[in-house]
Amino acid sequence: MNKDEIKALDESIQEQSRFIAPLTNEIHKVIIGQSYLIERLIIGLLANGHVLIEGVPGLAKTLAVKTLAATLQVKFSRLQFTPDMLPADIIGTQIYNPQSGAFATRKGPIFANIVLADEINRAPAKVQSALLEAMQEKQVTIGDHSHPLEEPFLVLATENPIEQEGTYTLPEAQVDRFMLKLKIGYPNRTEERQILDAMARTGALPQASPIIDSKQILAARESINRIHLDDLLKEYIVDLVCATREPEKYRLPLKGLIQLGASPRATIYLALASKAHAFLRGRGYVTPHDIKSIAMDVLRHRVSITYEAEAEEKNSETIVQTILDKLPVP
Repeated sequence: MNKDEIKALDESIQEQSRFIAPLTNEIHKVIIGQSYLIERLIIGLLANGHVLIEGVPGLAKTLAVKTLAATLQVKFSRLQFTPDMLPADIIGTQIYNPQSGAFATRKGPIFANIVLADEINRAPAKVQSALLEAMQEKQVTIGDHSHPLEEPFLVLATENPIEQEGTYTLPEAQVDRFMLKLKIGYPNRTEERQILDAMARTGALPQASPIIDSKQILAARESINRIHLDDLLKEYIVDLVCATREPEKYRLPLKGLIQLGASPRATIYLALASKAHAFLRGRGYVTPHDIKSIAMDVLRHRVSITYEAEAEEKNSETIVQTILDKLPVP
């Protein structure tokens, strides 16, 4: 792309991303603080990627997802995961009608645009497997028939990092299908006071109103596909992902610390999320800052560490941060 083409694209993206500010403001009518969480949820929505949110109870994870859905004029469904849950509770089942002698399909709550999988790590692997086809192929198979899911389709899942009893480790295949994994912390003191003033009441709490519909979401996704990603930045993205697999080739001090690196999904998702990050800022092109800003959320759940790394009190985030710090930026 030459400079004139990039300038024209830049102006087009600025115009098409005007809904971001009112959308964010509407969500903040209900959610105080948590700007990082809200921005990443919007990035997942625009980049067509599922999001896993990890944080202790009471940080408005569930409320943030419900509020986002309320601003979008789309069908919303909530799944409360429990140890006794069955796959049919998610995708639906076939019911025999003795009068007609035929089976009728009853669709489950997965048939929605925004699906909140609350406390997703409370259900066993058998139940998790029911989500795999939906999350990757955007369809659900019930009996002999496959049913396409209506776009936009997004799974926004929450999990509690501190409780162990009654929880299950998410299968690797499941975790890898999430574009982003977010780690949410406590609000600061100023935000805590604002929460007290807004929420410490009985009766009705603030509600969000619809801002955009599914057609606008799909149109924004088309715009994101047009955002320019320079070849040098494509190489940088590939290097970041490959460095999680073979750090020695990049002269990174991580020998013996990485058990399993990021999959090719990481490369695809990092490019898409970086474009969405640029879209939120009204730019028609991706910068290295976009990539570095979103890389931790794309990579933290895709890097498995060794026992040696645990012994050195390192985790996947310190590994990814080392790669981001040491790898040359174009």
